[in-house]
Amino acid sequence: MFDYLTTILPTFLGGLKTTIFYFIMTLIFAIPIGIVSALIKAKRIPVFTQLIGLYIMIMRGTPLLLQILFVYIGLPYIGVSFEREVAAIIALSLNYGAYFAEIFRAGIVDIDKGQHEAADVLGLTPFRTFRRIILPQMVKKVLPPTANEVINLVKDTALLYVLGITELLTLAKVTSNADVSLLPYFIAGVLYFIFISLLAKLFQKAEKHFSYYE
Repeated sequence: MFDYLTTILPTFLGGLKTTIFYFIMTLIFAIPIGIVSALIKAKRIPVFTQLIGLYIMIMRGTPLLLQILFVYIGLPYIGVSFEREVAAIIALSLNYGAYFAEIFRAGIVDIDKGQHEAADVLGLTPFRTFRRIILPQMVKKVLPPTANEVINLVKDTALLYVLGITELLTLAKVTSNADVSLLPYFIAGVLYFIFISLLAKLFQKAEKHFSYYE
């Protein structure tokens, strides 16, 4: 068994690397999408608020798997094509951007309006008000639900198998079928557990850092 583990472990670490790559790339795009969408909804900007609301409703009301297939297979019918790697990142980013938008919006509207008024009195621009006053408090409020979504994202990368992307769970399935063994699934589970545990620790430290806003 030890020889078998040493043989397949490097390959599985490569699968984990692929999972982490799509995880990071999704967050890079989804978080800004969520912030901008949340600000538009919180400020109730005409027309844009309705468009953002429709976008969020579609993303939250349809399965992620369907969205991935639509971006990669559906869009080419109207002349828009992406490589499978790009399609995967777009679909995941749009989906999680919608969820982040609702989380961030709740954090923004929960902040006392008096703080906005005080910032206006002090002559702060809207951008500085958001960056220096609203954002730090919003981060504190939204960390727990954001942590849940981020952890879900790690597991949702397994859906990329439909595009032929060999991430960690797909690799475990292929190896298990080839070797007629459940051990590959166990190894994949351990790697997922380690990665998610590290993320949980990171969010715990972040919550502690922002605890001075309580």
